[in-house]
Amino acid sequence: MSYRLFIAAELPPAVRGELAAAQERLRIGGPPVRWVGPAAMHLTLRFLGDTAAEQIPAIERALRGALAGRAPAALRLTTVGAFPSARRPSVLWAGVGGDTAALERAQATLEAALAAAGVPPEPHPFRAHLTLGRVRRDADAAALARLGAALLAAPALAPTEWLAERVVLYRSDLRPDGPIYTEIADCRLPIAD
Repeated sequence: MSYRLFIAAELPPAVRGELAAAQERLRIGGPPVRWVGPAAMHLTLRFLGDTAAEQIPAIERALRGALAGRAPAALRLTTVGAFPSARRPSVLWAGVGGDTAALERAQATLEAALAAAGVPPEPHPFRAHLTLGRVRRDADAAALARLGAALLAAPALAPTEWLAERVVLYRSDLRPDGPIYTEIADCRLPIAD
């Protein structure tokens, strides 16, 4: 049996509230976007994808080992944008600022620990962001242009600050009305060595 897994830092209610407000501002004009519900928002540190159930204990050990002795990263919201760009939006995101160097070091250590546990390496570099929504595949050029203009004109987010102090291994079950996330394991920072 396999599960669709990912590892993410939990977000506090104030951050989720600011992200929901940003979504509301971007919803004007009814863009062709599948929005992420505030309860499902998180800061992904590593998407694992389909993973054999037998690997879960090794992934849990890797997670705890990689985060042992680390202090929570002090982060803040910055702005909104899109991958690959605002002119060709596919994924809408909120930017993360603050102590991103500490976050990147923790993520790199996690990546190495996962590799040692037999998890295939992530082919893409880590880019700290919070997904707000995904543009529907059937979006026409005019709708994409309007959405891109809205992103470029969007104000900066309120610099809401938080500590990334709880990291969770989640199982994701995809459903027609959106994914269901189930916690498998969690770590609250700092973890004693």
